[in-house]
Amino acid sequence: MSDLSHYRNIGIFAHVDAGKTTTTERILKLTGKTHKIGDTHDGTATTDFMDQEQERGITIQSAATTCFWKDHRLNIIDTPGHVDFTVEVYRSLKVLDGGVGVFCGSGGVEPQSETNWRYANDSEVARIIFVNKLDRIGADFYRVVKQIKNVLAANPLVMVLPIGTESEFSGVVDLLTRKAYIWDDTGLPENYEITDVPADMADDVEAYRQELIETAVEMDDDLMMAYMDGEEPSIEDIKRCIREGTRTLQFFPTYCGSAFKNKGVQLVLDAVVDYLPSPTEVEPQDLTDEEGNPTGEHAIVSTEEPFRALAFKIMDDRFGALTFVRVYSGKINKGDTILNSATGKTERVGRMVEMHANDRNEIDYAHAGDIFACVGLKNVQTGHTLCSKDHPCTLEAMVFPDPVISIAVAPKDKAGSEKMGVAIGKMIAEDPSFRVETDEDSGETILKGMGELHLDIKVDILKRTYGVELEVGEPQVAYRETITKEIEDSYTHKKQSGGSGQFGKIDYRIKPGEPGSGFKFESSVVGGNVPKEFFPAIEKGFALMMDEGPLAGFPVLDVEIELFDGAYHSVDSSAVAFELAAKGAYRQSMTKAGPQLIEPFMKVDVFTPEDNVGDVIGDLNRRRAMIKEQEPVPTGIRVKAEAPLSEMFGYIGHLRTITSGRGQFSMEFSHYMPCPQQVAEKVIEAAKERQAAKKAS
Repeated sequence: MSDLSHYRNIGIFAHVDAGKTTTTERILKLTGKTHKIGDTHDGTATTDFMDQEQERGITIQSAATTCFWKDHRLNIIDTPGHVDFTVEVYRSLKVLDGGVGVFCGSGGVEPQSETNWRYANDSEVARIIFVNKLDRIGADFYRVVKQIKNVLAANPLVMVLPIGTESEFSGVVDLLTRKAYIWDDTGLPENYEITDVPADMADDVEAYRQELIETAVEMDDDLMMAYMDGEEPSIEDIKRCIREGTRTLQFFPTYCGSAFKNKGVQLVLDAVVDYLPSPTEVEPQDLTDEEGNPTGEHAIVSTEEPFRALAFKIMDDRFGALTFVRVYSGKINKGDTILNSATGKTERVGRMVEMHANDRNEIDYAHAGDIFACVGLKNVQTGHTLCSKDHPCTLEAMVFPDPVISIAVAPKDKAGSEKMGVAIGKMIAEDPSFRVETDEDSGETILKGMGELHLDIKVDILKRTYGVELEVGEPQVAYRETITKEIEDSYTHKKQSGGSGQFGKIDYRIKPGEPGSGFKFESSVVGGNVPKEFFPAIEKGFALMMDEGPLAGFPVLDVEIELFDGAYHSVDSSAVAFELAAKGAYRQSMTKAGPQLIEPFMKVDVFTPEDNVGDVIGDLNRRRAMIKEQEPVPTGIRVKAEAPLSEMFGYIGHLRTITSGRGQFSMEFSHYMPCPQQVAEKVIEAAKERQAAKKAS
């Protein structure tokens, strides 16, 4: 199929447990891709194929699959909902043209829904909304629509109304056609009948239909004028306007149903085809230079353009390394040689496969708009651009968050050490938010990740998938250091040892930067006291030293350094001399600038039954949390707070004890905050002890 107007590259994303994977399973059944419906409840979901996913009933890595609906090809990615695996959602949204945001009918807009929605806004991905689980106790479609407006500041365009609620939920009314779709109790998706609108819903249907048309015709001035003169537009015209408004993110067509009970999914599929954009209808990807600055050119989606594609995911399986690729322009054939613009090296494309979760079909070529996987590419990593050798280019790169938690692991025997090295290499390629360091002094391997569950899964994969027996240390928090005072200082680096020496003098100001600004360097030197060619060396010297703070050796954040004067020697000055001057200046001045230890604070969202709210809030207060708000939900209370990561280890077990197993929580990194004095002293003391132990060994 090469008609790009019949392609839809979509992702399904939501908060954990809102029913994304179940919705994907129903789509695969309806489109004839699978004949048996899988379920997360019993570990048989097609797209949850890892052991860890099937046991825990959650999605960990995004899975890709292709199916067809009404002569349209749908490339679907089912993404994880758990906050520790947000990077999977981020990189999937980066390469998709549209999305389906799934919301739980009773849970509503939950924390991870907000994060995913924000990512989708950043990536400018058109979306439709599916309010799922309307058969659940406490489900309320209208309340969720209100939350989407208030919490996400989005504009949901209601396309259907539910018939019945909770256990009485039986179907939906399509507002455009004024027809009711009612499913029977067999649970089969194809067993429904189309009838007239139930009499008791007629007024609501007309009111919502009028609102729908009024919102849609705003996309077309002529239609709006005709509508204001009393002429109702045709359904084709309304659909055309809805498609335009969806593509430009003016509003989001909103549907409802129950994926588990097979009710309402057909209308969502129709909406994907009718309203979500094809690859040619989205804004083309920006091309950048090697530093990541836009060049003003774009990767126009066309088979006539040179080949340009983005590697957005690496996955290792029993057949070897798979590189998932989204093609933006041009065509690629099996056996072609392509350029990886990030490494400057060429790669030969061996086997090409179309993925269906962890099954695959061999293909001979792919073109603009396709998502496929290459087997056996050597040096490709997530975010690398693959392009034609004759037309080198770089697509906008992906930026991944820094880890906030680490653990030390050690293999139990020497054989395990080699196995672990190979396994970790593959896991880093697969997951850019997972980092690994080796402590040179102790020889320990430090795994770094986005949360306890993230690292728990990684250790489980090492043990089970790769057969490495490990000893695992306690989780460690990614503390950082910053400064609190502005100082002005001067440093001279001078060395004379026969022949030409080294000389570099710098006068500089060090001051605290804005939170989240990182390290900034600027120069205001006038008169050529320090020649411009030495500025990069001075900046490099300071930047290298920022990895180790003066208090406990943690990396330093949010510092601004201004070079305002200095001196040089026509013979003895060099880039190396000024780099060493900057390093010496850092050691001399940072201790004077009021160094301070800062710790990661997490955005915590706790669900608790109403009876246990007091205990839960009391416990959070003991963990130094700041309670932000309490929000009643149908089955309990949601408590939103900010808490230091160091106090939240093992929290889920404690929460379940307090709430008799009914409490749930999610947590994601928010920002860094200064440590209280007594906490800082303990952390600094522990860091010094570790450093002393390293020296002794």
